[in-house]
Amino acid sequence: MPYELIATLMFASMMLMLMTGQRVFGAIGFVAVVAALLLWGDRGGYDLGFAAAMKLMKWYPLLTLPMFIFMGYVLSESRIADDLYRMFHVWMGGLRGGLAIGTIGLMVLISAMNGLSVAGMAIGATIALPELLKRGYDKRMVTGVVQAGSSLGILVPPSVVLVLYAMIARQPVGQLWLAGVIPGLMMAVLFVVYIVVRCRVNPVLGPVLNEDERNLPRAEKLRLLRAGILPIVIFATMMVPFVNGWTSLVESSAIGALAAFMAAVLKGRMTREVFENSVRNTLGITCMFMWIILAALAFGAVFDGLGAVKAIEALFTEQLHLGPWTILILMQLSFIIMGTFLDDTAMLVIVAPLYVPLVGELGFDLIWYGILYTITTQIAYMTPPFGYNLFLMRAMAPPEIGLRDIYASITPFVLVMVLALALVMSFPGLATWLPGYVYGN
Repeated sequence: MPYELIATLMFASMMLMLMTGQRVFGAIGFVAVVAALLLWGDRGGYDLGFAAAMKLMKWYPLLTLPMFIFMGYVLSESRIADDLYRMFHVWMGGLRGGLAIGTIGLMVLISAMNGLSVAGMAIGATIALPELLKRGYDKRMVTGVVQAGSSLGILVPPSVVLVLYAMIARQPVGQLWLAGVIPGLMMAVLFVVYIVVRCRVNPVLGPVLNEDERNLPRAEKLRLLRAGILPIVIFATMMVPFVNGWTSLVESSAIGALAAFMAAVLKGRMTREVFENSVRNTLGITCMFMWIILAALAFGAVFDGLGAVKAIEALFTEQLHLGPWTILILMQLSFIIMGTFLDDTAMLVIVAPLYVPLVGELGFDLIWYGILYTITTQIAYMTPPFGYNLFLMRAMAPPEIGLRDIYASITPFVLVMVLALALVMSFPGLATWLPGYVYGN
């Protein structure tokens, strides 16, 4: 059987397994192991899995995953995020759409604390959304605000998804994090501009907070400001030593986890329940990521052994005569299609063995491509009819927000994200300038 046909059969089998509802790591790992056994016999098949497991255990940067996840859960479980929203509530309530703008700010800081979009969605839906609806904000606009803001979690550092991409694509995590800073902040600014313009055209969508809630004593406002600055201090404590080269990535992640833990202790919120919930959730998510990476490594090893990447490159460039940019755009469209039934980690695991080497062969920068992948994943999360974030919002939203409202709410924000993607594709320096500047010095 030709190698190209074997690779196609493997990919089709994996997609079929995923559609049965099996766990992602089980579907991918099963196809990899069966293919290895059929191709290279018992010895080759066993060696493949063992080698992938040993490679995973030797990946020192993998230690960052539990640290960042623990940091995010400690800040969430200890209700430090509640203080953060209260700060935005008081300081920005005097603007039209100010609470919606504050919610975007909350999402950016939650992203910087956690690195997962699900955490931002949970906090936004449980803390911000009820407050916005209570104060007369348009339900469709604010539902879109929470969904769009939570998607920043996989782009703004310390993004867990970018850590996984770095491991699979063999790129420096620090450079990927820095590459995500400007596009992430640019996207947040575009969201804010949209909210400001929309509320200026139609003030009913985002009414001003009444004076009784805004006019607090100066001492109370300053106290809230200090509470809101705390997560920024924790983030700076972790990132500044890393960017300056004083600590390694793993050491910085440990500093961030310790700083979050100490902040909860000093505020008197580190109870036994908070600690136990944080540790349990950290263990569950970390193990899930490790199983997925293990399956991805095994699948990628078979693909590399078959020479599938070279065959696919020859198909696109020599037989179909497609240009590099056409191939890149087709890759991005495939992410949006897969995003209708897969999350970001699953998409990365499935396409990384195929797309990442192909992107390198086409002459594109893999750091820049990592940011393109992440932004496209954000768009796929929120594209009807089966976007991942749409159903998360449906599960968490109040009863008065229906699925039709959720679909209608996200359309303008998806268009804003497509604009951001086009800007990063047209001007690669938006992603590559900051890591080049920092690491160049």
